[in-house]
Amino acid sequence: MGVARPGRLMAPGGAVWLAAAVFFAVELAASGRYGFHRDELYFLVAGNRLAFGYVDQGPLAPLLEHLSSLVGGVTPTAIRLLPALVGAATIPVAALIAQTLGGGRFAQALAAVAAACDPVLLAASHLANTTVYDLLGWALVLLFVLRALLAGEERAWLWAGIVAGVDLENKNLILMLAAALAIAIVFSPWRSVLRSRWLWAGVGAAALIFLPQVIWQSQHGWPSLAMSRALSREHSASGDYVGYLPAQLIYPGPLAFGIVILGVLLLARRRELRFVVVAYALVVAFVFIDVPGRAYYPSGFYPLLFAAGAVAVERRATAHRRAYVAAPVVGALVALVFVLPLLPLHTMAKLRFLHKLAYDQGETVGWPALTRTVARVYDGLPAGQRAGASIFTGNYGEAGAIATYGPAYHLPKPLSGHNNYWLWGPGSAADSTVLAFDSVGQLAPHFAHCRYDATFHSPDNVNNDENGSQLWTCTGPTGPWSSFWRSVKNYG
Repeated sequence: MGVARPGRLMAPGGAVWLAAAVFFAVELAASGRYGFHRDELYFLVAGNRLAFGYVDQGPLAPLLEHLSSLVGGVTPTAIRLLPALVGAATIPVAALIAQTLGGGRFAQALAAVAAACDPVLLAASHLANTTVYDLLGWALVLLFVLRALLAGEERAWLWAGIVAGVDLENKNLILMLAAALAIAIVFSPWRSVLRSRWLWAGVGAAALIFLPQVIWQSQHGWPSLAMSRALSREHSASGDYVGYLPAQLIYPGPLAFGIVILGVLLLARRRELRFVVVAYALVVAFVFIDVPGRAYYPSGFYPLLFAAGAVAVERRATAHRRAYVAAPVVGALVALVFVLPLLPLHTMAKLRFLHKLAYDQGETVGWPALTRTVARVYDGLPAGQRAGASIFTGNYGEAGAIATYGPAYHLPKPLSGHNNYWLWGPGSAADSTVLAFDSVGQLAPHFAHCRYDATFHSPDNVNNDENGSQLWTCTGPTGPWSSFWRSVKNYG
């Protein structure tokens, strides 16, 4: 295309590593506050039941969480150490993208600072679920695609495919990135790369790595497709559509969006980079149409947009460079209280609006207390009735909490109809008496009697999904679990 090619990648400078180190230190400092997240509890259970796939994600995150718990124990800090490292690793990747786009030391440092201050990355790196691995996967794929196209490093296609394949074992979202890039490249001057054997080697590598999960999905009736449809229905309310576009302005950072705007403009003006803007627009549009309630899905592009914006800033007059560096830092300081559990719990509980703005923080509170509530009712059952009792919960977080904390109270393994818990089935669980936590509506049609026992109140009355949930005891089943298990299925 007659474009000057970037040179070989050089190691980022000290400012980049400093930004990554500060990011990691902040994540580590917050890692033990409040408690496990519902997803983490669920993944602890899934990690003990390893498979090539699950209803709602691939095997990677549960496997890594399982290994982390074996090494460091079943504590929030132990399982959050790896996500914090992965989040920190995304920061030098942003600097390498800036370098590939022609940025010097300043551009690389600014890209790193902006990435380190990204609220989405900060929040994702605090939890041991799928998001942080996906963010690094997108950043690496975009880096390798740019290296393949701009630097002529054709083998980078293979690395892009390998990373995409590994990320597919985490979650399927990167398929959206691959599709958007493919469409954008087909309609760009780069379309001739479709003849590259290295590109197809990358596609083959991704497919080969993904194959075990595809086989698992086919053997289990493609539950991920049902899950995708359920998520689309659940996160497509009118408010989700209204809030989607404003979220795209806020998620890169309250004061960092100017860097993103400059990045989009730089990419759009350079003919060889315009395909990136097209791909980004396709992802933003697809998420808006399909699942607007997941407004953070396009955030895998942020390291690239930060990098492009940093290059644009570097090429402008130097007078305002410090302001561009300070802006994401100040924005991050404002946003930290919403993305990390820094407030005392009683203070967070009083700020009721945080349940909407910082939903995941609320979902890290109260799981041991929830388990104790169930244990009190279970222990109150007559000994003979207790022997034939089981526990059924409304969601996988509640089940995961009882599975994690319940053995200390000699509770039976919990059941649920939520996501992979439904697929695991009831096994040989007792069915004469069932403690129904947050689930009496599902079980009442299948039992002769259901008696109210207790209402759970989260510590400090934190406003989360479990606060106010009721516990009932159901007896007199109309049949064994197998006779009505299909009716309690709940994907979402």
